[in-house]
Amino acid sequence: MTSSTLGTWIAIGFIFFALTILAFMDVARKNFGSTGKKALWGIIALLPFVGWLIYFLLGMRRGVAPPKE
Repeated sequence: MTSSTLGTWIAIGFIFFALTILAFMDVARKNFGSTGKKALWGIIALLPFVGWLIYFLLGMRRGVAPPKE
């Protein structure tokens, strides 16, 4: 594996990691009506490689953000 290929894989991995953390933080911030639903979306958001995509496509609009003060 060349250094440019390795750098590409590291960059892709970082992007997937950042999107996963972003999705999980959004789940932690929002109210989904019950603790069980919130936990389920948290688990989905943490699924490797596709969890963030499933959350952003299907779950992001289900939660209610807390009011801004």
